[in-house]
Amino acid sequence: MKRRHFLGLAGLTGLAGVLPGVSFGFPRLDLKAAPGLEKLELSEDEWRERLTDEAFYVLREEGTERAFSSPLDGEVGEGEYRCAGCDLVLFTSAMKYDSGTGWPSFFEHVEGHLLSKLDFKLVWPRTEYHCARCGGHQGHVFGDGPEPTGLRWCNNGVALRFVPA
Repeated sequence: MKRRHFLGLAGLTGLAGVLPGVSFGFPRLDLKAAPGLEKLELSEDEWRERLTDEAFYVLREEGTERAFSSPLDGEVGEGEYRCAGCDLVLFTSAMKYDSGTGWPSFFEHVEGHLLSKLDFKLVWPRTEYHCARCGGHQGHVFGDGPEPTGLRWCNNGVALRFVPA
């Protein structure tokens, strides 16, 4: 990439954080934790003891699992999708749909149970979301989902635990 292209892209990326209402193709969300939701804070060793290596990589190091690797992508039963780190309900089966992306996808979330932030890891900004209780990385939200919200909450399956109804 030529220097001037990189600098132009960096300038646009910087503008995304300071221009209100400018989305640059990603949803701008300001999610707040539910009142009274107590934070769960553990040491790195405690998290490693609690989680598998893959879950630790995704939840604590903001990694991404391979597409189509999670059985939860094809899960169609009724129930709840809970954070694999702290068991907080993040989604229900009524909120899930098949996006064809290879990750469990939802058009809505349980209000107050997710927090969002801007992610610049791929240079172009994306909206990343985390569990409001333990801070575990879940995935990214995109503006190409179905009605009624138009959002696609694209979640790492290893970051979730499905509890049948």
